[in-house]
Amino acid sequence: MPESARDVPRSYADLTPSEVLDALDAVGFRGDGRILQLNSYENRVFQVMLEDSDAVVAKFYRRSRWSDAQIVEEHAFALELAEAEVPVVAPCILRSAGAGVRLLPEPGPATLALRQGPEGLHRYSVSPRQAGRSPDLEDDAVLVRLGGFISRLHAVGARRAFAHRRALDAPRDAREAVALLLEGGFVSDNQRDNWAEACARTVDCIDAAFAAHRPKSIRLHGDCHPGNLLWRDAGAHVVDLDDACTGPAVQDLWMLLSGEPETMAWQLRLLLRGYAPFMDFDRAELGLIEPLRLLRMIRHNAWVAQRWQDPAFPAAFPDFGSSGYWGQQALQLREQLRVAAETPSLAALL
Repeated sequence: MPESARDVPRSYADLTPSEVLDALDAVGFRGDGRILQLNSYENRVFQVMLEDSDAVVAKFYRRSRWSDAQIVEEHAFALELAEAEVPVVAPCILRSAGAGVRLLPEPGPATLALRQGPEGLHRYSVSPRQAGRSPDLEDDAVLVRLGGFISRLHAVGARRAFAHRRALDAPRDAREAVALLLEGGFVSDNQRDNWAEACARTVDCIDAAFAAHRPKSIRLHGDCHPGNLLWRDAGAHVVDLDDACTGPAVQDLWMLLSGEPETMAWQLRLLLRGYAPFMDFDRAELGLIEPLRLLRMIRHNAWVAQRWQDPAFPAAFPDFGSSGYWGQQALQLREQLRVAAETPSLAALL
């Protein structure tokens, strides 16, 4: 890895159990000492048992990723969805219980806390604990209900625009990810040309798809894969809008599709059956699914590279940066390009 990746301070080295408990105490939630760290690469998330026998989830945001305004806007979207009875786990309203903590937004019901830690500022929120399981995507009824859930989220998302959150711009985002990896020295020298050539073809594919159809943009969940949806008997709900952005509606649908084209068409048919009562869907966006899949493949590598200074990432991705890794990534891009070129239009299969 290049020196620039190693020089960034470790984001969570000072986030000890005591620091977590003190941070929650500072905003009115007194833990009883029982803490469970939950799975999250991007942020640090803890389930904390409280002295009143209740439990909350504390989320400490990765430093330097989002601005205060972007996080507050994410929280406002969650509260707006909850007000519209779309099942999301909205952040708790915080109150200052001691010196040394600043609450945002100000004025207004505060949902984001800023508190100085031993190695820098921590920004965090608190949410109610909610249980759930992964949705069964092989169940037709579940897919219909998921389509309805996403459509209701989009109906609220279409009311107004984000002022601060990221806008998904696939051609731009693909170029930025490729540049970060190549210019940052993350790609091994003996695979650099091979991988760069596959990326150039990928960028051309993305450019062509988004030149052929410029979709309407609305506020989205942004990262709506099965792992980010929790299923309960009452249906789906989301506990995290960390990647909320502006973009085409299909961005929140395509990650629920998998398998052969006929299988994906059946899944999509069920999702859209649930989607239709709440929102119209522009079927021309179906041509963006495979290009968006290609974009995600490239951006995943850029995401790992940007986080490499976090000790969790070398442990989770031990082969990242090796010649074999980049050879496999180039192969996978070419295979996905072949699929994008040969797969029949999902719109034609519906």
